[in-house]
Amino acid sequence: MIENSPDRIADFNPAPRDFPDQITLQELFEAQVRQRPLQTAVICDHDPVGGTSTFSYERLNEKANQLAHRLRDDGVLPGDIVAILAERSFAMLIGIHGVLKAGGAYLPLSPEDPPERIAYILADAGVRVVLVHGATATKEPADVRVIDIEAPHVFAGPITNPALVNRPDDLAYVIYTSGSTGKPKGVMIEHRSVVNRLHWMQQAYPIGEGDVLLQKTPYYFDVSVWELFWGLIEGASLCLLRPHGERAPQSLLETIRKHRVSVLHFVPSMLSVFLEYLDGRPEKVSGSLSSLRRVFASGEALSPAHARKFNDVIGEATGCRLTNLYGPTEATVDVTYFDCPTEGDLDCVPIGRPIQNIRAYVMREGKPMSVGETGELWLAGVGLARGYLNNPKLTAERFVENPAVPGERIYRTGDLARWLPDGNLEYLGREDHQVKIRGLRIELGEIENNIRKFPAVADCVVVTKAYSESIVVIVAYLVARQKIDQAALKQHLQRLLPEYMVPSHFEEIAALPLTATGKVDRKALPEPVPRPKASVTNGQ
Repeated sequence: MIENSPDRIADFNPAPRDFPDQITLQELFEAQVRQRPLQTAVICDHDPVGGTSTFSYERLNEKANQLAHRLRDDGVLPGDIVAILAERSFAMLIGIHGVLKAGGAYLPLSPEDPPERIAYILADAGVRVVLVHGATATKEPADVRVIDIEAPHVFAGPITNPALVNRPDDLAYVIYTSGSTGKPKGVMIEHRSVVNRLHWMQQAYPIGEGDVLLQKTPYYFDVSVWELFWGLIEGASLCLLRPHGERAPQSLLETIRKHRVSVLHFVPSMLSVFLEYLDGRPEKVSGSLSSLRRVFASGEALSPAHARKFNDVIGEATGCRLTNLYGPTEATVDVTYFDCPTEGDLDCVPIGRPIQNIRAYVMREGKPMSVGETGELWLAGVGLARGYLNNPKLTAERFVENPAVPGERIYRTGDLARWLPDGNLEYLGREDHQVKIRGLRIELGEIENNIRKFPAVADCVVVTKAYSESIVVIVAYLVARQKIDQAALKQHLQRLLPEYMVPSHFEEIAALPLTATGKVDRKALPEPVPRPKASVTNGQ
């Protein structure tokens, strides 16, 4: 019989652990610059600067310092939000470190977003300065000050470290995620939260001078945070993958081989595509992946089939291990971890146990669930975001008082989970209509609200359809007010939403099916006709 006492479940959460909570990200990086000034910090084959595809720790630091001094001259103060509109490049990395050294928080923008969405984010965040570079200079937004990171005059200032003006509880970054109200929402993360997350990762999976981390996640998704900072505060090298290279297994394989990459991340659906490419090609595994030590997966549910195939295709040949991570943007990237076994089959792949200084609760109506019982996953601890930028109502709804610890904040994830008897958590899906496709967080409500703005649409509902592990499409069911020009509707959405949120298929129906309680009966929606064709895009 399983004992379900509150004390037993409380033991599933780790005891508080010391970490460097009085230091900022730029101080950790500058410490490495002092220790290893001439060591390679960054590799970027596709975007050489001054004839070289590598930056030493010293050179990256000096470039970031010059930008930081320029930003301070332009009036950037601690807590100010500076937006960056960049492809994956030296300029992107210089921009991020320059903003932090100036005392600001960086806000990454996707160059693929429509101008209306970018304009909304800039206005909502109160951004006064946007950094661009050659690849994005033609997309520079109006009504804000724009600085081209690749312009020579930007780097005319001092190369010395600017005086520190930050505290650990200052903002480090703001990342905008899809919002159910139809507008994206900005999540505010402080230095202290990021430092705790990185400190845990280094304690659990140590890296050092001989390691090369691959930076392949678009920087406007939060998985990029540990990719961007972990190696550079621990003396490792960072390899920047060519933009969109994550979608091409052969390109990815060649980058790993050429630069001896030892650590990288996959969204499970993209891991599946990569493993399919390698399956039956042992010479590619042995010839190109021998340097791999650790692969992390997050962003979607990792299935037992994923873990088994990883071991069969990569693990047995290289000794590389697979780790499953879970976490919402609102809790600083990842909050739980599970090291997949190298042998045997799993009934499920848990999302694992909480990382240091994070506590997880499985709750229903504010009361903790027993082991094995399903409830909403709530999170407390150092990793919690400050809240949503300029949205106190939503912040108050999602960040509430912890029923178990009066006076403490706790975040309601909206994810369903249950404790397993061994202290691991199992992820069981969403309570609402937020989904993740290839790791991209999507609020279906945001898509629905923007479709309803189209004059010919009376009502709609948006769902996802999975045809395989790697083919998941967005389908919009439309109730027409008048004849719907689907091409015009798609163009309307492309002006308002990122391309990955635009439905692949539109299905017109006479009325939305309803349950007895008057809610949309999503299970009663007809299968799309004809069946949509889809391909894997926007992967990480």
